Amino acid sequence: MNSYIKASNAPMKNIGLIKLYNNDDFSQMKKAGKLVAECLNYIEPFIIDGVTTQYLDKLIYDFALSKNSIPATLNYRGYPASSCISLNNVICHGIPSNKKLKNGDILNIDITLILNGWHGDTSRMFKVGKISRKAEILIDTTYQCLMEAIHLLKPGIHTGDIGALIQEIAEGNRFSVVEDLCGHGIGQIFHDHPNILHFGKKGQGYELKEGMIFTIEPMINAGTKDIRLLSDGWTIVTKDKELSAQFEHTVGITRDGYQIFTDG
Repeated sequence: MNSYIKASNAPMKNIGLIKLYNNDDFSQMKKAGKLVAECLNYIEPFIIDGVTTQYLDKLIYDFALSKNSIPATLNYRGYPASSCISLNNVICHGIPSNKKLKNGDILNIDITLILNGWHGDTSRMFKVGKISRKAEILIDTTYQCLMEAIHLLKPGIHTGDIGALIQEIAEGNRFSVVEDLCGHGIGQIFHDHPNILHFGKKGQGYELKEGMIFTIEPMINAGTKDIRLLSDGWTIVTKDKELSAQFEHTVGITRDGYQIFTDG
């Protein structure tokens, strides 16, 4: 069975096929991606000791509306905020609250904004004051995992090649890769086919083809890969309470390589 379909021929839902987008679609994704990158740049100066994550989320909401866009997470399957802000041992889906940032914290801010129907999705790690050496190495390694995986991208490789490289880098630095969560196809749908695993074996998985659009968002733990879901139904933390880090870009596969939509 063919696993691919032209996006223009596909319905606006996840149908288990990989959508292949055209140049006009890539242009729309670039606009949405540029906007979320601008949003992260905008809020960075506000990430200081004593600020609440709820305040940061309000800044993101106001920014989105000022740019004629919509926060994709707000009310998505009941999620209550305009961003995910994950502190220290929170792996992902941290719900903004009145909890104040403090010196030494690390946090991931994950933002998806819908602009003209297209989803720009990115996340980045931030530091509050002076952080530990271990946290620095974890953040640097996680960013290396993301960027080296992106540099690998081109038609003909497989999704397993992405995961294998991320796993090699993380485990080579004595960290672990979260296996229960993954990247995903994206475009006019928030979460689409295929899933992009951050572990795996070379040559396995789906073959990359020109026109594919998806996120790569490795979640790397300082301790074990095991996770725990909190009672709020969203927040996922490390089971051993060790630190976790994540970076995310949305990318498209071009004729001879890739395009990062969310850089900047």
